[in-house]
Amino acid sequence: MTTESALREYVEQYLPEDEVHLAARARGQELGCVPIGAGGGAALRFLTTALQAKAVVEIGTGAGTSGLYLLAGMPQSGILTSIDVAPEHQRAAREAYASAGISPSRTRLIMGKALDVLPRLTDAAYDLVFVDAYKPEYPQYLQHGVRMLRPGGVIAFDNVLWHGAVVDPSKRDESTQAMRDIARMVREDERLVPVILPLGDGLLVAARKP
Repeated sequence: MTTESALREYVEQYLPEDEVHLAARARGQELGCVPIGAGGGAALRFLTTALQAKAVVEIGTGAGTSGLYLLAGMPQSGILTSIDVAPEHQRAAREAYASAGISPSRTRLIMGKALDVLPRLTDAAYDLVFVDAYKPEYPQYLQHGVRMLRPGGVIAFDNVLWHGAVVDPSKRDESTQAMRDIARMVREDERLVPVILPLGDGLLVAARKP
């Protein structure tokens, strides 16, 4: 093992996952929806804690792994709105939330295409928007996400390094190009203050200026 890979493993395993998280992760793998890694999940929990986020939108429910992390940092009055097109993903997420003892009243699971649902969500009403869904649509999610954020709120995109493909000029597929585009768009958006965290497959985080 190289020093670089050892350091990455050290970071990812810095905060070990409990049985509830591991079970949710296993369900996600079975369903083919690869969840955010432990390092990225810890970052999400940190963000919701720091923001004291009471209203969060998640684009891509997966099997509930990211939702568990988001909810863990939110106050008990906080509500997670999670959007996914696959009913089996949301069933798995409900199982994960129940296993963690999370009240159903703290989650609002909406089944449907994100680009159909997002226009119905309120402007400047959310503390955090987390995106881990269909990669080619990331640039469109950005436009809605920034609109939905309150001043000082945060938007976060998972997988922005896309398994290293973003730095390989020979990779020109739709998903890779979308990851390059979203990084550029966030960097150039004067409303946002961004940073890329090299956790897991890359977490792009940006705060909306007051």
